[in-house]
Amino acid sequence: MSEEQRVLEETAASHSSDSASGADSRSATAFLFPGQGSQSAGMGKALAESCPEAAAVFAEADAALGFSISQLCFEGSGQDLKPTEVAQPALLTCSVAALRCIEARGFRPDAAAGHSLGEYSAMVAAEVIGFREALLLVAKRGKLMSEAGERQPGTMAAVLGLDSNRVEAICRHVTDQGDGVVVPANLNAPGQVVISGAVGAVRAAGEQAKAAGAARVIPLAVSGAFHSPLMSDAARSLQAELAKASLKAAAIPIVCNATARPTREPADLRAALIAQMASGVRWEESMRTFEEMGITRFVEVGPGRVLSGLVQKTIPGAITYNVGEPDGLERLGAFFA
Repeated sequence: MSEEQRVLEETAASHSSDSASGADSRSATAFLFPGQGSQSAGMGKALAESCPEAAAVFAEADAALGFSISQLCFEGSGQDLKPTEVAQPALLTCSVAALRCIEARGFRPDAAAGHSLGEYSAMVAAEVIGFREALLLVAKRGKLMSEAGERQPGTMAAVLGLDSNRVEAICRHVTDQGDGVVVPANLNAPGQVVISGAVGAVRAAGEQAKAAGAARVIPLAVSGAFHSPLMSDAARSLQAELAKASLKAAAIPIVCNATARPTREPADLRAALIAQMASGVRWEESMRTFEEMGITRFVEVGPGRVLSGLVQKTIPGAITYNVGEPDGLERLGAFFA
């Protein structure tokens, strides 16, 4: 039996056991962690002021990074938080701060996933890696991605209202024409695909997508062609950093971006973190994997509500909840009741 199949069967068996013993069959819950783009001015401030566990995470982050990421989160503008090398450690810190507040109240997930950068938060939640080590890796990741964007300028755009297979075919056609590489980067939900690649190629693919019936094509304000082959050099550099990282077997299954399948094994998790740098985030498939595992309850842990919206688009009847602010903590007991 493969590791993936073992994880799926274990989770499903546990889920069935809960139902047979009289527990609510919907009790299995996954924690989801946001990626870059969910940052906003003032994020984490109210949580740190009301929850000592969150305040401790921000203090640990400031000490580890050697500068005040907390000040940037609490007092910085949206523009201050926009650079990749800032946004990534800031979001990880805010997400883990929220996670620690949840854990302090006795709540744990049955599985986890994170969108792009959020995969590192999921690894912290699953006890694969400690917060400090994850933070330093993410700070390096953000720097490498920013530098890659400077060396090979690229961009991204969201294509709305077009089937993912059609978007993929358009990207292949544009790439084959020699306008530069463009690929589906984030397969987020039905009718929502983000493409990534060389500036001219993304523009051409966007025009072809509109001609093919896309409802909208929205250029994204990013510093590079993330999750595309233009990040290959950054992925190789990060691989060297990850080789030195101490990763443990996950305490709960993590559904990985690169495979959309669950795993607990350190070697597979390390490979997934490397692969997702230059390949697509298979988020829609990941949500369907959770459904296959019997999980249709989700807590989005950290800033924003983007992932909750994507879940609702993908899994009819899914129950979502958000913990990024103190009021989310106040009502958390009712969600898990």
